[in-house]
Amino acid sequence: MARRGLKGRWGLPVALLGTGLVTVLALSGCTSGASEASTNDSLPAGQQATTTSATPAVPTMKIVATPAADAKDASPGGPITVAVTDGTLSAVTLTNPDGKQVKGDLSADKTTWTAAEQLGYGKTYTWAGSAVGADGKTSPIAGAFTTVKPKRTVRASLNTGDGATYGIAMPIVVSFDSPVKDKVATQKALKVATTPEAEGAWAWLDDSTAHWRPKEYWKPGTTVRVTAGVYGVDLGGGAFGRNDVTSSFTIGRSQVVKADTQTHRMVVVTDGQQTQDFPASMGLESDPGRVTKSGTHVVMNKSATYAMTNPKYGYENVVVPWAVRISNNGEFVHGYGPSIPAQGKRNVSHGCINLSPANAKIYYDSVLVGDPVEITGSTQQLGKADGDYYDWALSWDAWKAMSATAN
Repeated sequence: MARRGLKGRWGLPVALLGTGLVTVLALSGCTSGASEASTNDSLPAGQQATTTSATPAVPTMKIVATPAADAKDASPGGPITVAVTDGTLSAVTLTNPDGKQVKGDLSADKTTWTAAEQLGYGKTYTWAGSAVGADGKTSPIAGAFTTVKPKRTVRASLNTGDGATYGIAMPIVVSFDSPVKDKVATQKALKVATTPEAEGAWAWLDDSTAHWRPKEYWKPGTTVRVTAGVYGVDLGGGAFGRNDVTSSFTIGRSQVVKADTQTHRMVVVTDGQQTQDFPASMGLESDPGRVTKSGTHVVMNKSATYAMTNPKYGYENVVVPWAVRISNNGEFVHGYGPSIPAQGKRNVSHGCINLSPANAKIYYDSVLVGDPVEITGSTQQLGKADGDYYDWALSWDAWKAMSATAN
């Protein structure tokens, strides 16, 4: 009796057949199609070697909700999202304690749902919905989370308005209605975007005020978008941001005032060209309380008339025309008829730059808030004690050192 069980279908020993098949498969993976055909052709007709590819595994769908189910002390400012990989979202709802659904947007590819409104503090929200995986299976979206309940909230405000046009020295100021303890976290929520790009930095002038200024004067025509996204941000000490605030504005033409207390002149340079040269009288230098401070001031506001009061020097409600405020220490550029004889010759004011009413009107009409007024020649320098805006009195290195984060 023949021992047929010890041979293959073509009369070859089984052990050799196995070795030969492994070799054929191994070679076929690194040779051309012509080589594979040649190998197959060497086998008896109707007995071509074949390979079988394994069916690839279907990826498992993954659903991530932020905040996650059972999260405590979540920020109501976001992010508030549901995202899915290897699947799509069929429906997503987020419901507040009163049963009202939070507004949200589903991405075009149905892989991300994002809340389109802010949540409230100290409230519980419930997720619901479903997603379908690449394998066709449906998975639920469920669970609830609770937002943080702050000890107190802090309101933010900006010094710039939407659609406004400002001068080339305009600083951006975010003011808080109470001191901020965690300046690092707070500053990270403050953003400035400019076109063209401008190098700049935040600096904390005190515990409740952050200023941003460019390294150099703004380029005329720059567009600026500032965002103080502090709602839901932990500002430290149990305080959280009460509101977000934004502003978009434009930088106008370049205009720089150069006032010299020694020459008693106030020169106006517009877009690089001298446009005015006015005789002026500045602060009386023999009295430290009346000196006009040297340094770069910034126009803060202007009024057609303004009532001046200084009890220390015995005057009250002296009305002057065409007043342009250049600091918070009482310095203005304004018209003043009684000092015309001294204008261009000597300094007699109480710290302001006096012009004739006619010249003051010419300057007043040309002014933008944010214009720089560079004063030189006096014995005292503009500084912190003079209040807003003394930003440009600081060197760039000194300014950056006042940031809460590395610049």
